[in-house]
Amino acid sequence: MTVCDNRKTRPEAEDHDGYVIVQLKMTDRASYDRYQARFFDVFKKFTGRLLSPDESPTVLEAAWDRDKLVLMSFPDEAAFRAWGQSAEYLQNSKDRKAGAQAVVLLAKGFG
Repeated sequence: MTVCDNRKTRPEAEDHDGYVIVQLKMTDRASYDRYQARFFDVFKKFTGRLLSPDESPTVLEAAWDRDKLVLMSFPDEAAFRAWGQSAEYLQNSKDRKAGAQAVVLLAKGFG
């Protein structure tokens, strides 16, 4: 697979500069479903955008032992942390942690 460096061809101004990639392996679906049912009630209060909640991403290279991939964008790291460290999200995330093992990555965009 070829990776393209698009820094020279992308527009200078972007709406969102931070990306959160979450890779989940379900361990207790009922707990995760409770988390998911309340997710948007909290998320919509912040400046993030849910770009992809994919329970069957296409694996193009290497082995992948997860069940779900979630991709979100935020204006910056501070906006992500405001959501991720909010009392409402921390309360809800107890069910996510009980229901799935997660790898959570914060990647900076260009700009």
